[in-house]
Amino acid sequence: MKIKIQTALLIYLLLSCFSLIRAQPVARLTLAGVNNDISAPVYIDLDEITHLPDSLVELREITNHTSAAVPFQIENNYHRFLWWMVGKKAGSPTRIFELVKSKGPVSVTTNSSLKTITDDKALLIQENGRNVLQYNFAMHYPPAGVDSSFKRSGFIHPLWTPSGGILTQINPPDHYHHMGLWNPWTKVLFENKTVDFWNIGDKKGTVRFSNFISSFKGNVFAGFRALQDHVAFNIPSPGMEKTALREVWDIRVYNTGNDMWLCDFTSSLNCATDSPVILEEYRYGGFGFRATEEWNNANSTVLTSEGKNRKEADASTARWCMIDGDMEKGHAGILFMGFPDNYNFPEPMRVWPIDANKRGDVFFSFSPTRNKSWPLHPGKNYVLKYRMLIYNGKITAQQAEEVWKSFACPPEVKIEKFEN
Repeated sequence: MKIKIQTALLIYLLLSCFSLIRAQPVARLTLAGVNNDISAPVYIDLDEITHLPDSLVELREITNHTSAAVPFQIENNYHRFLWWMVGKKAGSPTRIFELVKSKGPVSVTTNSSLKTITDDKALLIQENGRNVLQYNFAMHYPPAGVDSSFKRSGFIHPLWTPSGGILTQINPPDHYHHMGLWNPWTKVLFENKTVDFWNIGDKKGTVRFSNFISSFKGNVFAGFRALQDHVAFNIPSPGMEKTALREVWDIRVYNTGNDMWLCDFTSSLNCATDSPVILEEYRYGGFGFRATEEWNNANSTVLTSEGKNRKEADASTARWCMIDGDMEKGHAGILFMGFPDNYNFPEPMRVWPIDANKRGDVFFSFSPTRNKSWPLHPGKNYVLKYRMLIYNGKITAQQAEEVWKSFACPPEVKIEKFEN
């Protein structure tokens, strides 16, 4: 009996010491149903839980009476949002975290830091010294001898693989207006005239970088917000121009902790004048991707969430589309995901079929206006959200579906607040 009492007392003292050593808990955060192998971001509204200064907030994961610091990032906007990455852990789909009040300023670092580097032409996002993507805000001109009307700013190129391969290309000879990753619209009705922001060689319109709203970096994500103008030519009269749409790009690259990158691409569209804008039905337009010249018919594949391959995918609808292929620096790919709130979801796609040209070059676009026009009215905000997973090697269709689900339906965070 004496030994049992001593053992119980020892356990009590150990638990008490653990409680004293830990920082003061503010709230317990429980996530159930975490089934994704690949880590994905989750967030909470920090202002709804605590008004502690950012420097005194700490996030820890609780596992079997142990506590470990978790990398996090606080986004300060109208509200403060606390972000961190969560993936499936062996043993249970439930993860338990505690938000705690630190006894001193917190500095949580990761092995893979994300940062932005800006020069006079472009903003570069890097992860642990490796290039991820480059946003080109300076005016880029086409190759010598090509009509300068193909000049363009406000696009992403290069988009790199984790092994250093380049997934995008710009100004290919067959389509000088293709610009890596970009988001123009093809058949647009503005002030009773048809404008084309996609085929800029037709000299009816273009898209230009205007200015940066913000850039950010941290333990969880790095990125930027940029304002872009969709400019109509010869409106209101020949030789003049007028901005029809203003668009904000919110680009975020997340630290997944794996040999892959997760990137969010969010486009917010607003009418720039009191005139409405109609994005008319057309077979392509919107979020586009011109793939590396290394890919062709023989060495690349397409698979959609509906099980369609490259031969079948064009004009079909999908939640996600996975494209990968052989490259000089190893097999790699990109998974494109659409968000359920997007216009005309699941979105139609433009996927060049195998016989698009002799080589079989790869082009992909989520085209929400492929089979349905989209009227945009002044005073309203229209948002399209996409997520990309960039990876080395291959992933399975099941993994692709899990990553999409973590984007479309992230696990609910159950919050239990403690008395302070």
